[in-house]
Amino acid sequence: MKGGKNLKKRPSHPAKDRNNIKKRFSSNDSFFENEVTDRKRHRKFKNDEEIKSSDEDEDEGEYGSEADAEEKEEETPAEKRKRLADAFLEKLRAKEREKDEDEESEEGEGRRERDTLIAKILQQDQLEESGRVRRAIASRVQKPETSEGFRILVKHRQAVTCVALSEDDSRGFSASKDGAIVHWDVETGKSEKYLWPSDEVLKAHGLKDLQGRAKKHSKQVLAMAVSSDSQYLATGGLDRHVHLWDVRTRQHLQAFPGHKGPVSCLTFRQGTAELFSGSFDRSIKIWNAEDRTYISTLFGHQSEVLTIDSLRKERVLTVGRDRTMHLWKVPEESQLVFRAPASSLECCCFINNDDFLSGSDDGNVELWNVLRKKPVHIVKNAHVSFGEPKSDQINSEGLSNGHKENDAQDLLRHGSTALSWVNSVAVCRSSDLAASGAGNGLVRLWAIENESKGIRPLFELPLDGFVNSLAFAKSGKFLIAGVAQEPRLGRWGRAASAKNCVALHPLKLS
Repeated sequence: MKGGKNLKKRPSHPAKDRNNIKKRFSSNDSFFENEVTDRKRHRKFKNDEEIKSSDEDEDEGEYGSEADAEEKEEETPAEKRKRLADAFLEKLRAKEREKDEDEESEEGEGRRERDTLIAKILQQDQLEESGRVRRAIASRVQKPETSEGFRILVKHRQAVTCVALSEDDSRGFSASKDGAIVHWDVETGKSEKYLWPSDEVLKAHGLKDLQGRAKKHSKQVLAMAVSSDSQYLATGGLDRHVHLWDVRTRQHLQAFPGHKGPVSCLTFRQGTAELFSGSFDRSIKIWNAEDRTYISTLFGHQSEVLTIDSLRKERVLTVGRDRTMHLWKVPEESQLVFRAPASSLECCCFINNDDFLSGSDDGNVELWNVLRKKPVHIVKNAHVSFGEPKSDQINSEGLSNGHKENDAQDLLRHGSTALSWVNSVAVCRSSDLAASGAGNGLVRLWAIENESKGIRPLFELPLDGFVNSLAFAKSGKFLIAGVAQEPRLGRWGRAASAKNCVALHPLKLS
């Protein structure tokens, strides 16, 4: 270049430049100090494993100890189940230890024998709960004496609509059309009433503004259910809400809105806080009582849902005025539909996971199996009122296809009356003993035959009035009935001589 210096470009050395920059600014800039210390703290070996400094280890140790402490404070559901199972096993061991205290010779052998016996008890309980083993109770029920009958436990002002028993059969619950909810002792009959809170409290608990007929009859109760742990009581009625109560304190906990019609039926899944509600809006809703939350809704009925039942498995059985019975498989989100032969079904209940019982408005009692869409067995005119000719058909066996024989067609001319409607059916859990109630003045006991091939009548228990609800003790030693002067869901019949009450009938087992 003319008139200028020949500038020669010097080669750059990035590493040297970087070191020079560090030397220049290291005394004043803390960034380089941190970088140097980080490099010292991290050493790499040939296998590329990174070793961190002791300072970081100490920090992590402190953080981990705090996290462990928090985890120990909060118990997980699995840990809670294990703790409760261990407590239950220890309770069983204590009972067996008391029995064998005098007979034990060696401590080790005695413990092994107790554990074997406990395992057998648990296995038998599990088989009975799952429905794979059926207890033979019907054959052990002795014929009631004429002096024995229903004993009144609790009186109500208006029609009793529903009854329920706790898991240990020591306490009972009942409700009526005047909104009264009563909790009573089975042995003594001592009762305690649940008090409805004020409107302000109900709204704070989730109650929505009522309209139309729902506002006029806001306290009328049509259904109730109690959880397996006897912690929660659920009620429902004309106000279109599901109300949750605390059994120990008898206080109102929550009001679940969502149904667009009266809540007609309720049930808890055994061993859980999962609650199912059926309504006149043709839907079934699922709730969680422990979390007090809504889960989902099941659709399928074409008319009002009348009765609902469930066992331990995630299945729900419902009947509606559309002459169908639905078996809902909740996890699979599917349903099986069973159609009544010629009448409207009024009530239903599980026998086990595969068999169930129903009652209809023509006085029939039907036995169903999950593999058949028609009843396996029908008892015709199971509850003939005193105004109708009883004939021999009361105790006759129905045909397996659900049709009557030709020579019995004349009985169809006798129309069903409100007194012969089967309002309630019940089965003693995991057994072959069943009962049905109507308004003809009788509660009938039935024996379910082996492999559910049929049902046969056992005994008749006189009881005046409409039997709107039935509940067996788990032991099979007594039967609870909710009796009223009028049916549960209407006023199309009346028994003026009857009493609105809860009645108990003892059952003697051989």
